[in-house]
Amino acid sequence: MENIYRKPYQYKFSIIVPVLNEQGRINSFLDKINRQSYDSNFEIIIVDGDSHGGTVNAVRDNTVICITCPKGRGRQMNAGTAKARGEILIFLHADTTLPDNALEKISLALQNTNYVGGAFDLKIDSDRLFLRYISVRASLRSRWNRIPYGDQAIFIRKEYFDEIGGFKEIPLMEDVDLMRRIKKDGKKIIILPDKVTTSARRWENDGALYTTIRNRILVGLFYLGVSPHKLAKYYWRKS
Repeated sequence: MENIYRKPYQYKFSIIVPVLNEQGRINSFLDKINRQSYDSNFEIIIVDGDSHGGTVNAVRDNTVICITCPKGRGRQMNAGTAKARGEILIFLHADTTLPDNALEKISLALQNTNYVGGAFDLKIDSDRLFLRYISVRASLRSRWNRIPYGDQAIFIRKEYFDEIGGFKEIPLMEDVDLMRRIKKDGKKIIILPDKVTTSARRWENDGALYTTIRNRILVGLFYLGVSPHKLAKYYWRKS
């Protein structure tokens, strides 16, 4: 029988971006997304945690869906999902850039129905040796424990995201909590080897070593059952 090549199914994507005070960079960020090469359509949903809409009011692209809701990354991403029409959700931070052909690569990976979602390897946008080490460590960690963080551009099938109850609307660790629930549910995710590039501003603002140690301690305490509401005051203390 003749072997006929069939192009993989092209999913419809909803790229959901929680923002707060990102008006200075939002349009260049959107330009980078719109340069993605993808044969099918995708939508971008910006969810502003500023009730005055400081970031969404700066958006020049009238095809972008812009909404506001009370701040909180989990709450904002859930609000964006409620507006989403795509089959696959991508939760993207405003200081993170997707790799080239990211949507095509996600679409290809999710042809395997064993996967409910996934994320990318991480690259921090810095030449500092310590931050390059953190990038490599983060990628290896997520491959080992299958719990990627939000700055790795988590993607997930919308049907499953709704089924599992979405993000918990907690002050922080909403990404870790979601991934732990997926593991507990016995589902699989894939970590793609292509790298998202995230800004080094968090490490530069608070100090790379301080930020790294703080984050490890907070994640460890979260695993031990400490409330994210208690942890939040330490996360934001220096930021």
